[in-house]
Amino acid sequence: MNLPHEHDEAPAELLARLHRRAWADTDELRCREPGHPDGHVCLTAPAGEVALDALRRALVERYGRARNLARDGYADPTVTVHTGLPLLAPFGDRIVAMRGWSHGGRWIGFGTVRGPLGGVPVLLVAEGRGPGAEVPEGSTWLGGIVATTGRDLAAPRHAVDWADVEARLGTALPVDYKQLAEVFGEGAFDDYLRLYVPGSDARGSDLTGNAFRLAGHVRAHGGALWEPYAVYPAPGGLLQWGDTEQAATFYWLTEGGDPDRWPVLAVEEDFDSWVRFDGTVTEFLYRVLTDPHHPFSTARYFDRHWFEPYGEPDLTA
Repeated sequence: MNLPHEHDEAPAELLARLHRRAWADTDELRCREPGHPDGHVCLTAPAGEVALDALRRALVERYGRARNLARDGYADPTVTVHTGLPLLAPFGDRIVAMRGWSHGGRWIGFGTVRGPLGGVPVLLVAEGRGPGAEVPEGSTWLGGIVATTGRDLAAPRHAVDWADVEARLGTALPVDYKQLAEVFGEGAFDDYLRLYVPGSDARGSDLTGNAFRLAGHVRAHGGALWEPYAVYPAPGGLLQWGDTEQAATFYWLTEGGDPDRWPVLAVEEDFDSWVRFDGTVTEFLYRVLTDPHHPFSTARYFDRHWFEPYGEPDLTA
């Protein structure tokens, strides 16, 4: 299979064009490959094993762990439109292997299909889940986040020794947060709101390490930036669990003896106006993703939502 409508590109240019296409609603996805349906676009994969391996590594570095949709000529029979089927549909029984990443409301796929002279590498962008994912009736706030982002519950859990983490911090942590951290791990919602989790080594988002860094900063330089609040481990102090790419920061106010009742406090980069939310982290995040009137909403900008994982190993190599 050849794609004469595309020209050979430098890897950086190819990745940049792929990334632009991966945002839902940027343009219609209409493939010019003969016989291919609408709803996806094939891009020219680079030639040569070295270039293909470099592309795979670049995709893993940028988009995290891939979902293994097909391997050795067999497609996963459990794959649905919510877990990557649009990446397999254009190729039918010619599929040999396919890895998929969810990003920006669309799918990115990299794999191999059967051609007249053997295996042919393919790179494509396909439509993802439709906007407004249905939340199961009676679901928890965490269940709502999973449904809204399409998070694959079959993905490996982020393993945390909570007894050790809580002993080091000197406090228990909210139950819903611990469940959230295990399901999602290190990464960012809508590639915007970063979740801090224990044991993370990505971009300074280790919950425990960050708590110690902030406490050290306060000891060395004072805590005027966070006034009128103190910083944990001061009694009732702020314990940070997230931030955004625009430098908004999110904390628990560790007041009272029940962590499940800790309110969320949020502040913009200027630390000038604090917003209090009397609810859990998972409720706060669900409303960020779905309520366009929320002060930190991503629903004003995106109809579809996703979780961008950091540092997940590529288990499909």
